[in-house]
Amino acid sequence: MEVDTLRSVARMVRKVSFTVRTQTQGGKRLHRLDGSEFVRRFLLHVLPTGVKRIRHYGVLASACKGRQLNAARLALRMPALNPQALESAQAFMARVARIDVGMCPCCKLGRLQTVEVVAGAKQLPVPGAMVWPSERGPP
Repeated sequence: MEVDTLRSVARMVRKVSFTVRTQTQGGKRLHRLDGSEFVRRFLLHVLPTGVKRIRHYGVLASACKGRQLNAARLALRMPALNPQALESAQAFMARVARIDVGMCPCCKLGRLQTVEVVAGAKQLPVPGAMVWPSERGPP
């Protein structure tokens, strides 16, 4: 009798339950995994001591991404970039959809003109400075 109880407890311990956000309904749901699978997934996010996350360093650093990616492409002997992929959105819409995006959408006669280009923010806002609307959920 005692052995059966230990086996059932061991079976229960092998599963890990946790809540996750749902993409479709916006709520939370209970997710259950085997203990070994949970630990494996968790350890994918843990780096060894002394190792830095590379997304912000090296070739992918935003300060020199363009220059270093071009050098990496040359070193790897990658083919040249597709010139169609470098065309503007206006040229793409004219070529593919046969739509002139510079034409006024209301009267269909006049041309849209750039009056002013507004510069973006030079730095991100301070996290505590912004007040979220009360009807908004968690980020």
